[in-house]
Amino acid sequence: MNLKADFAIIGGGIGGVTCAETLSHLNPDTNIVLITASSLIKTVTNLVQVSERIESFDVEEKPKSYLESTLPNVQVVHAAVAILDSENHILKTSDGTSVGYKKVCICTGGRPKVIVEDNPFVLGIRDTESVQEFQKRLKNARRIIVIGNGGIATELVYEVEGCEVIWAIKDKSISSAFVDAGAAQFFLPCVNKEKTESRKPLKRHKYTEEGKDDVTRPKNVTGGALGPDWSVNRDMVGNQQGSHKVHIEYSVEMANIFKLDEIKTNGKKIENPSTFDQITDDWPVCVELTNGKIYGADFIVSATGVVPNSHQFSANNFEIAEDGGIKVNDKMETNVKDVFAAGDICTASWIPAPHWIQMRLWSQARQMGCYAAKSMVASLSNEDVTLDFCFELFTHMTKFFNYKVILLGKFNGQGLGEGQEILLRFTEGVEYVKAIIQDGHLQGAVLIGETDLEETFENLILNKIDLTLFKEHLLDPNIDIEDFFD
Repeated sequence: MNLKADFAIIGGGIGGVTCAETLSHLNPDTNIVLITASSLIKTVTNLVQVSERIESFDVEEKPKSYLESTLPNVQVVHAAVAILDSENHILKTSDGTSVGYKKVCICTGGRPKVIVEDNPFVLGIRDTESVQEFQKRLKNARRIIVIGNGGIATELVYEVEGCEVIWAIKDKSISSAFVDAGAAQFFLPCVNKEKTESRKPLKRHKYTEEGKDDVTRPKNVTGGALGPDWSVNRDMVGNQQGSHKVHIEYSVEMANIFKLDEIKTNGKKIENPSTFDQITDDWPVCVELTNGKIYGADFIVSATGVVPNSHQFSANNFEIAEDGGIKVNDKMETNVKDVFAAGDICTASWIPAPHWIQMRLWSQARQMGCYAAKSMVASLSNEDVTLDFCFELFTHMTKFFNYKVILLGKFNGQGLGEGQEILLRFTEGVEYVKAIIQDGHLQGAVLIGETDLEETFENLILNKIDLTLFKEHLLDPNIDIEDFFD
């Protein structure tokens, strides 16, 4: 089958689908082809504008036919891309389809940075399929070991029930990819706290994959990244009674993986945390950490981040950043003519705004996909486009341990150097507020709980308000700072 497209998109994750939707809305008379290795695509729903820059949204998985039915000028091809012939502007897929294009955007995301490849006891968590495999294994598990300290690891440790969890992190505090040690202390009581609140069901539709057996997905091609609330209302229960118990090992990495017979042969000793019920050495797999401790488990979860899926396009001579991403300029263009990239696959290589950083998050995948579409339309018309305002300020809204979390600007002081002043407001079990001041100006913030400070802090950062005379009162709960700066 031979297709012709004005715009082609590779990838059915949040970045790719947002790109397709934006292209369709901006230019409804063009032909758009989206190629996805999965028959389920990721769509943004229930979008709420929390402030001018902060968005809250859900991510739903829907059959590929949904996109075609809602966007008449979009055709979805269920196949994996085998060849990107950028010189001749042709895409060739695993099922023999050829797609000629004028502009193409690569949105193939990232793949799990698995600690050990091809080990049956190690499961990398990245997409819906890997989560489903995790649920399946968890049903018969007494204990798991989680390696990683990012968002997925944090949510997983909190949500798992009926199973002991050993959480091994390389940092001195939990969830360090997002929050500092102070916020980690705020969260720490939640780690082993029994969850008594009832879960409100999310209004999400569940779909089975269409024609799932029709496409053989290459091993290095993963599904779309998990979105917000990916863990909520999923059955993540082991085979033990009650809630869960979590033991944290700080400042460690995995040194070795052993089978039980190897442990016995080497005369090594298996540790058992004193708070755990499973006092046994009968484990199918054991992990030796860099602190010398050895723990047994039924399986290991690798949640150590992602690597951009750029390797499958190595024949195109893209400029690749140190982190493995395809370099893009401030129009989301790669160094190859008429090829754009967005989401986890790319690395922003322009000079960033003072309060923006790139993190491989679903919120940025959406922003990049939308902006890439605007740039593609402008490029086709030989017009110019200015960098979208969403790249002026880093914002991210998520939920950890059932608390609302909002990150603004240089929320952990990234790249600020010396001269930072940190203001804190902490109410145990209620809220945690951190404001970072430098040269009299707010540079970033972490807001945990229902603080109602996000819009005001956003404006203080963007408007570069001098807080020198007011900073002592900035976090005073008895002062309405929103009125003060109106």
